Amino acid sequence: MTSQEPVLLKEPRGGVPDVIDTPDQFYDMVDRFDQADGPIAADAERASGYRYGQQDWLVQFKRTGAGIALVDPVALAEQGVSWQPFNDAVGDAPWIIHDSLQDLPGFVQIGMTPRSLFDTEMAARLLGCQRFGLAACTERFLGLTLAKEHSAADWSYRPLARDLRDYAALDVEVLIELRARMLEQIKAQGKMEWAREEFDYLLATGTAPKPEQPEPWRHTSYISRLKHDRRGLAIVRELWEERDRQARELDIAPSLLLPDSAIIKAATAKPRNNRQFASIRVLNERVRMHVGDERDKMFERYAPLQRKVKPSVWKDAILRALALPASQLPAVNREGQEGGEGGKAPRSLAYWRKHHPDRFALLEKERARLNQIGQDTNTPADVLLRPQIVRNLCWQAGEGVDLTTAELVEEFLLRQGARHWQAHLLGAALAQQVRQAVRE
Repeated sequence: MTSQEPVLLKEPRGGVPDVIDTPDQFYDMVDRFDQADGPIAADAERASGYRYGQQDWLVQFKRTGAGIALVDPVALAEQGVSWQPFNDAVGDAPWIIHDSLQDLPGFVQIGMTPRSLFDTEMAARLLGCQRFGLAACTERFLGLTLAKEHSAADWSYRPLARDLRDYAALDVEVLIELRARMLEQIKAQGKMEWAREEFDYLLATGTAPKPEQPEPWRHTSYISRLKHDRRGLAIVRELWEERDRQARELDIAPSLLLPDSAIIKAATAKPRNNRQFASIRVLNERVRMHVGDERDKMFERYAPLQRKVKPSVWKDAILRALALPASQLPAVNREGQEGGEGGKAPRSLAYWRKHHPDRFALLEKERARLNQIGQDTNTPADVLLRPQIVRNLCWQAGEGVDLTTAELVEEFLLRQGARHWQAHLLGAALAQQVRQAVRE
């Protein structure tokens, strides 16, 4: 760590590379990485604010002795290039990724098979950092700050401008040095086993098939405003699904066709005729994004696609929802207010406080104990244990499940998905609070 003013790193020390988008360039890169040694710094750029889905439009790598590679995976896929030679070249070397759960699914989709992981964001959290973005980590551990002006750019557009290539290359430029410095601190704090388990968990989670959401429309922003309005929920569902169909067909971000706020406004107003529909301007106007920088021009490239979806599409979707019989309306989602399957505890603390004060009192004591252990170990409480697991433990203890011994609590935590280091560290302390609650 350094206390000096951070130095701004404007571009990679080896210069800004061109994008690799042909088989010959790809195999040259593979040869370079095969002949080099050490871990692989990796990152990816998507265009989810512009295009449909979470596809990687650029992937970046660096290895000591091989330099930085910026690769266009879409162009290579169109030419039938397989990533297996690259997998073979890097072998068991650790992949250094910042916030790996963001990038690993895309890597797997492309055909990459990382076998070992070092996540610099998780490392920062294990080390007790309050800020754990990549720029914050490089400032804290390396005394460097990165030029980060293009995080929300349209990475699908070609040719890729030099400033965007510079930005992408900087994402992997210092990851190898950052890992080395973080490893020193992890060892000094006695957290190597913690880190190994966390990295293994992230690698397994990030490369596993992603479970499908049964009702993805329920994740619409501000949907909680509708509460028990089943007809309003039906409008949300119909508009969300229609928007998704249109966006998928046009390959455009759903938010560029209809923002979540417009869906909620329509669900609240429930327009039933032309006059009422026309009064909701956001349903009748093309979405215009104005952020005051070069992204404004990027968004305007999608205006022709936006114009293909007429307001009548949204009007028809609303009318379909309004015509549904009561038996076909979506159920009110009571998640957060009642216990779920498998003893899953509610999220709403107000519900705990009002309906289960004994369990709420136990939860408060367990959270205080976790905070104390976090201070003692220089580890954030939510890294020590996910808040949902803490809630589940207190909820089930309140239902009569025996969690009064360290062994029983450790077994419970492992079943809930905690790592072994967490169960071993916390079992006795959490069990003690349960025993006290039972006696009281």
